[in-house]
Amino acid sequence: MTEPKKKQSVSSSALTACDASLVARDIRLQSARMIHRAKSSHIGSAFSMADLLAVLYTKTLRIDPNWPDWPERDRFVLSKGHACAPLYAILAMRGFFPKDWLDDFYQDGAHLAGHATHVGVPGVEVSTGSLGHGLPIACGMALVGKRDGRDYRVFTLLSDGECDEGSVWEAALFAPHHRLDNLIVIVDYNKIQSLGTVKEVLDLEPLAAKWRAFGWEVREIDGHDVQEIEQILAVLPIKTGKPTCIISHTIKGKGVSFMENNLLWHYRSPDRDEMTRALVELGEEQ
Repeated sequence: MTEPKKKQSVSSSALTACDASLVARDIRLQSARMIHRAKSSHIGSAFSMADLLAVLYTKTLRIDPNWPDWPERDRFVLSKGHACAPLYAILAMRGFFPKDWLDDFYQDGAHLAGHATHVGVPGVEVSTGSLGHGLPIACGMALVGKRDGRDYRVFTLLSDGECDEGSVWEAALFAPHHRLDNLIVIVDYNKIQSLGTVKEVLDLEPLAAKWRAFGWEVREIDGHDVQEIEQILAVLPIKTGKPTCIISHTIKGKGVSFMENNLLWHYRSPDRDEMTRALVELGEEQ
């Protein structure tokens, strides 16, 4: 295996030794600030996946911020690219780009667009946000890795509402057929999508059984229990020859009481008073 050209920076290495729950708190704090400044959306979607990103980027992914294009790196594709604020936050925390890039998130001329964008942004593998694209792209990355004899893994994070898309299920058929056990899907199953609950809009249940029927090895976890997340991500592939699907049961708006399980916070940006309350609940140091 090709080794990285440089060691990770001290700050980045220190981050990987941190308690992932503390990293998740900082991801939420930074995401809230970004979304508030930009008057943008998807704070609920951002908060539901913060614990997953914290574990992935501190404990799981084989990456090097000093060499973003390292050929042997693990790949991460944020298929729910509309909720990109926490991804940008953790990439900045890991040292892929300067933290001050976060300050003008989603502004004219900014480095960081309102949907996940890879152009000029180290650490973002592919631009996403049109739902249903991430898993097909991840399948292609995983297939190339297999055919080239490389041992990197490909992780992709899907929203539950995204599982309404036919392209997700086409890709879900493709991956087991090609024995892509280097592919890991994580479904952020917070059970609320843009215009209602998942059950109301298009019920996905039995979701785990569907993925199993398509040939995947499936596990269900508490997506806010960082120890459980770390444990499941440490034993990949779960079964040789089969792709893995991890259904992560989460809470939309996790961490702020008035946002939790509230459809309003799919699109709404917090005003000044709401932001103050949110930061207090998230544990911002005064």
